[in-house]
Amino acid sequence: MPAPTPPAPLRCADGCWQPVRLAPDMYHADAPVRAGEAACIVVDQGRIAWVGPQAALPAHHAHLQQHAGQDWLATPGLVDCHTHLVYGGQRADEFALRLAGASYEEIARAGGGIVATVRATRAASEDELLAQALPRLRQLLAEGVCAIEIKSGYGLSLAQERKQLRVARRLGELCGVTVRSTFLGAHALPPEYAGRSQAYIDLVCAQMLPALAAEGLVDAVDVFCERIAFSLAETEQVFCAARRLGLPVKLHAEQLSNMEGAALAARHGALSCDHVEHLSAAGIAAMRAAGTVAVLLPGAFYTLRDTQRPPIEALRAAGVPMAVASDHNPGTSPYLSLLLMANMACTLFALTVPEALAGITRHAARALGLQDSHGLIAAGRPANFVLWPVQQAAELAYWLGHRPACRIVRQGRIAA
Repeated sequence: MPAPTPPAPLRCADGCWQPVRLAPDMYHADAPVRAGEAACIVVDQGRIAWVGPQAALPAHHAHLQQHAGQDWLATPGLVDCHTHLVYGGQRADEFALRLAGASYEEIARAGGGIVATVRATRAASEDELLAQALPRLRQLLAEGVCAIEIKSGYGLSLAQERKQLRVARRLGELCGVTVRSTFLGAHALPPEYAGRSQAYIDLVCAQMLPALAAEGLVDAVDVFCERIAFSLAETEQVFCAARRLGLPVKLHAEQLSNMEGAALAARHGALSCDHVEHLSAAGIAAMRAAGTVAVLLPGAFYTLRDTQRPPIEALRAAGVPMAVASDHNPGTSPYLSLLLMANMACTLFALTVPEALAGITRHAARALGLQDSHGLIAAGRPANFVLWPVQQAAELAYWLGHRPACRIVRQGRIAA
C-alpha cells in the first residue's frame, strides 16, 4: 500500500484577523478588551504578535494583510490530550458482547480487549497503519484540533511499538499538527509473556523504552495500572526508568478500581492521571500538590455504561485542573469529536461549560506539557486558534451532530 502524499502547502496566516470576538478566559490581551468588543489577533511569522481591541491596533501592524474575522468567536486551537489513534482493525464485536451483558474485564480475560487490537496492529504494516489512522486524525483536525497526543501500546514489542510511534510522528508531519507521542508499552501483557508479567516489565524498562527514547520517538511514558493490567510496583518500575531518561510520565489511573495509582503518579510528578472514576481523596490531594491534571474521558465512561462517575466536586474543590479528551480507541471510545466529549463532560460529569471548554484547551495543553505554546490566545505563542460561527461559547458544547464551518489557523497556517 503506497504511503499517503503530503497535502499541498497551506496559506500563511500572517496578518490581522479582525473583527473577532474573544472567548472569555481563553486569551491574554495586550490591551484591555471589554465583553463583546470587536477584537483583533495579529499573526507575524507564524506566531501571535498582538491581541486586543480592534480600535487599539498598533499602527505598526496596520500595514499587514487583512483577514476577515467576520465577528466570529475566537478560541485557542483545541487539544486532544489522550488518544490511541494508531491501531489496526476494529472491535465492533465487543460492543455487541457488552450489550449482551459481558463486562470489560470478562472480554479482556477471554482474549479480547487490548490484546485483540494488538493482534490486528502487529499484522499491519507501518504504511497500512498510517493509511488507517490518517482519516481519523483528519476528522479530529476538521473540528479545530491543533495539538494531539497519540499513544502506542498496541504493539507490545520493541519493533511493533516502534512502528506505532513512527506512524504518530509521520501523522504530525503530514498534517502539520503538533503531535505528542506517548510510549504505552505497559498497556497489557502480550500473549507470549502470559504469566510472566515481571519479565515483560523488565523488557519494557531495560530495552524497549531506552531504545525508542534514543530514536527520538517518545515524548512521555504512560502505564495502565489496573487489576487486569499492571501493579503499583510494576508501574513504579516503569516510572523510574522514564525519569532516568528525563521523560515525563502519565497514568491510566483508577478506571476500574482504586489502585491508588494516582498518588503514585503524582509522587513522580506526573503530567496527568487519566480516567480517575475511582479516584480517592488521597489521590486528589497528591495530584493537587504535584500540579497533576485529571483527564476526564467521558467517551469510555459512556461506552462501558459505567455508573461510577469521577469525583468532580472533590476535584473542583481541591483546585485540580480537569482536562477532557476523546480517548479515541477501537474498544471503549470509538469517537472522533472533541466537541462531543465536551458535551458529554457537561451532561454525564456535570462540568460547567467554562470548565469543559478549558478542559479541551488550556488544561488539555497542560496535560501534555504544552501549556507554554497551546491552549491560550496570547502574544508570543505559535498561531493556533479557531474562529467559530457561533454567538456564544456555550454553543461549542451545546450542539450535537453539527460541525460548525470554522476557520482554523494551525501552526501559523490557514488549515480551513
